Amino acid sequence: MKTNREGIEMTRKLLTTRRTFLQGTAATGLLLAAPPVIGQAVPKVAGIHGSPVENAWNSRLHGAMVEAAAEGKIDYVFSEGVAGTDYVRAMREYAESGVDLIVGEVYPVEAEAREAAADYPEVGFLMGSSGEPSGENFGTFGTWNHEAAYLAGMLAGRMSETGKFGAVGAIPIPEVNMLINGFRAGVDAVRPDAEHLIGFIGTFFDPPKAREAGLAQIDAGADILFGERIGTADAAKERGIKAIGSLIDYTPRYPETVFANAMWYFRPLLDAALADKAAGEPTGRNYTPYCLMKEGGNDIVYSEDMVPTEAIGPMEEARAAIKAGELEVPIDFNEPT
Repeated sequence: MKTNREGIEMTRKLLTTRRTFLQGTAATGLLLAAPPVIGQAVPKVAGIHGSPVENAWNSRLHGAMVEAAAEGKIDYVFSEGVAGTDYVRAMREYAESGVDLIVGEVYPVEAEAREAAADYPEVGFLMGSSGEPSGENFGTFGTWNHEAAYLAGMLAGRMSETGKFGAVGAIPIPEVNMLINGFRAGVDAVRPDAEHLIGFIGTFFDPPKAREAGLAQIDAGADILFGERIGTADAAKERGIKAIGSLIDYTPRYPETVFANAMWYFRPLLDAALADKAAGEPTGRNYTPYCLMKEGGNDIVYSEDMVPTEAIGPMEEARAAIKAGELEVPIDFNEPT
């Protein structure tokens, strides 16, 4: 079985570390750092998470920064569950506290976040965003694990008995659309007659709502679910069908249900931004290309004993072609219907 259990367990253990408060912010902060190398300046990095760090997407950012802190590469402090109304204030307070890089998400406050960053040109920003970079210091990134989703779709296409596939997403923003469309393209590559059932729950974190959406798709005939949101696998487990996870490895939590995961790794993006900052280069650029499989930014993990042998070979051939730059998975930002 190919999983990422060791990394998840490390993150889980580190999450139990002592919590402190960042004075003046709206959320709880946790400082994580290993002893710095003597004579080496360790950059200070702040994470501002709009959801709890246990949320799948936020956990990828948080886990990468926890890992970097454990290696002594950064000093890390974070706030979680920061509402959109408090987000820009948290950005300003971290910037004024002397951090070198701020990592987070600005989907609800795109314009305001750029205005705040412009007031702190000495601070680098690396923000999940649907917009473009701004100025010399405001860098952006999308979440591109569509290549891994495509490969998971190839496996799913050869496993379904009904030919109906469900997908539960958060909100139809470009990154979510691209991921679901990538999964659909993978399914269609091996099963052109497939039928796709798509649902959005209207929020980024509501596992009960995702479960209900998954159950509705199962009732409509889907026998494999692609879970862009946490909670989808609960529906699959409850009804005894198979599911695919996204961003993190759900197989340890659902060992009889989740057979593949479209993983996303934030560490290549973080390392690129830190390198730019250390070299005195602008961080105001698009870091999304570091999400690509050839950069180590996304990949598939799957349980070989849960997947038909005849499905693995073609998928692995496509995987090798993607890494070699010989196969390009379509990038489709349109809302799936």
